[in-house]
Amino acid sequence: MAAHICPVWIGYLLASPLRKLIQNPKIVKPYLENGMTVVDFGSAMGYFSIPMAKMVGRSGKVICVDVQERMLKVLQKRAARAGVSDRIIPHLSTEEGIDLDDHKKKIDFILASAVLHETPDPDRTLQELSALLKPGATFMLIEPKGHVGEEEFERIKALAIKFGLHLSAQPHVARSRTALFIKEEMNRPESAV
Repeated sequence: MAAHICPVWIGYLLASPLRKLIQNPKIVKPYLENGMTVVDFGSAMGYFSIPMAKMVGRSGKVICVDVQERMLKVLQKRAARAGVSDRIIPHLSTEEGIDLDDHKKKIDFILASAVLHETPDPDRTLQELSALLKPGATFMLIEPKGHVGEEEFERIKALAIKFGLHLSAQPHVARSRTALFIKEEMNRPESAV
């Protein structure tokens, strides 16, 4: 298991509307469209998931992945109150992996906010997330500066490129290191020797 997993009680703080003063869920809006299937990796209680469900509309889906069942249960209650429970798909991941193989190359957008550093094997997790994306799909990675140093974040970005993601931008998100990747359309041809 990871060295540190966010305690459930902190999930209530992370879902607080006051968080919008520092990090507004609208930061993902430019990357979402009606009808998309998206993943909120490390969804906790749905701070991003519920607004994302509204952004993808009635025909869209948000797969909410978390390692803590209690976080997902609270998320489902919050989604029902917000009227978007029909668009939310809770998914309990395990120490062995994300376990969304039936969604490989079917996901339009993935958000991983403040979670990759908590996974037992960030390299494997990044590879699994990349495999879920359709060609041309977007992956937004946000890590808190207090938990992930600049050198480690550069290593993660290089690894993402190795797994077929192209760094397209580094949007500003307060107190965070952020990278926006696009899944490559196809494997690059090997250069002739």
